[in-house]
Amino acid sequence: MPAHSSYDAVIVGGGHNGLVAAAYLARAGRRVLLLERLPHTGGAAVSATAFPGVAARLSRYAYLVSLLPEHIVRDLGLRLTPAKREFSSYTPAVRAGRPTGLLVGGGTERTRESFAALTGSDREFEAWQEFYATTRRLAARVFPSLTEPLPTRAALRERVADDATWHAVFEQPLGVTIEERFADDLVRGVVLTDGLIGTFASAHDPSLRQNRCFLYHVIGGSTGDWDVPVGGMGAVTDALAASARRAGAELVTGHEVTGVTPDGGPGGRVEVRFSDGEREGAVGAEHVLVNASPQVLARLLGGAAAPPGPAEGAQLKVNMLLRRLPRLRDPRVDPREAFAGTFHVAEGYAQLESAYQEAAAGRAPSAPPGELYCHSLTDPSILSPELAGAGYQTLTLFGLHTPARLFGPDGRAEAEVRDTLLAAALAQLDEHLAEPVLDCLAVDGEGRPCLEVKTPLDLERDLWLPGGNIFHGDLDFPFREDGADGRPAGRWGVETEHERIVLCGSGAARGGGVSGVPGHNAAMAVLGR
Repeated sequence: MPAHSSYDAVIVGGGHNGLVAAAYLARAGRRVLLLERLPHTGGAAVSATAFPGVAARLSRYAYLVSLLPEHIVRDLGLRLTPAKREFSSYTPAVRAGRPTGLLVGGGTERTRESFAALTGSDREFEAWQEFYATTRRLAARVFPSLTEPLPTRAALRERVADDATWHAVFEQPLGVTIEERFADDLVRGVVLTDGLIGTFASAHDPSLRQNRCFLYHVIGGSTGDWDVPVGGMGAVTDALAASARRAGAELVTGHEVTGVTPDGGPGGRVEVRFSDGEREGAVGAEHVLVNASPQVLARLLGGAAAPPGPAEGAQLKVNMLLRRLPRLRDPRVDPREAFAGTFHVAEGYAQLESAYQEAAAGRAPSAPPGELYCHSLTDPSILSPELAGAGYQTLTLFGLHTPARLFGPDGRAEAEVRDTLLAAALAQLDEHLAEPVLDCLAVDGEGRPCLEVKTPLDLERDLWLPGGNIFHGDLDFPFREDGADGRPAGRWGVETEHERIVLCGSGAARGGGVSGVPGHNAAMAVLGR
């Protein structure tokens, strides 16, 4: 149970953003209580021994770090080691009846050679270089603004200072931009995937949700690089929890918040009710920071949770442990290079649109697109010395265009769709392998294959993500319209309808991903900075 009956700030949920907010507020001298439903902090950014009897700690839900600003790491004294990936991606293909593929990384000349071998000229490589030089310039101008007061649209456009780039990213569908810049279907697909990770949309969706997703994927760290956290994602949130505790925050796990009443406590303070499964309690707070979705907040305030609608989750997560990496059909590429970055499967431009159309019509995609990567190639510390020495490797598949609506109204339907999608996704991978990936699986201490599948409905049950949406809903562009809310919370993009209650999770403006940005911004709003 909490040590006190009243706090300056109570934080609902102990995911990484809640921990960031707790650390900042406690360092500012506030009395802070964080309440977490699960028996541990970390939320979706955790490491877990997923397979009994096997000493491998997998990043179970979130995998890579890009959006966590370096100044948050410095401010909070975090002891983290991000590791660079030498190879960005490999996308296998069959051209003229022969296995080939596009390898990005290993140096500029090697990437140029891979483009030329795939497409027959330097045209696509040059377009690629020009396009990503543009996104790097965009990243350098936009990323620092994420932890500043939310700019207006006009102010951010002035900061970007490039009308053509602004139009391409913020105003016209991503598909138009891709088709204007690139001719090869495979290259187009690789570019488009950054707009679809965790987002169910067509390349030409007029809502531009794919553009917003793309933007956040290419601006991280002011470079767009995606790094491997040494020690796994749990190392990130363990460091955040340690920072919050050092600053004096009280972190209480195994306590589920059951209700929040604005102005329900003494002196007009917010009342927060909770339960540890046996006993119930309540505390008062000057401010409440909610590191949960807006749907969960609505329920805590006594209303019904809003349905996820088009913002539902759309990913299938598959975690595996292999005895060895599988051999590739493409003899020119070492599997240790292909799987070190993002290994794209069934992600040609036309394939992505076909899968989207099937899923939008309520059918499981016949060729589900997905991307894989091997954490342990960059960071073998997540494996025991015995496993690493024997050549074991982790492998994670993130499947796209598998919206929650596909999985049916009951457990039996969910299991059938899950198994169908898993089999189809692995079949797509096997088309590019010289041996079936299942033949390379390790077995756990009970003799079962080391393979774990999480559907959007699993993520909703496990982590209270609405419809399994890893961003809590559609992402927002990182600006506010002129004349928007001028209160401190509104200026930081964390406001709710209640002045003393703010969002500090992925549902806030500039939320989504393992960034700490909404946690930082909510703390700044509470501190009046």
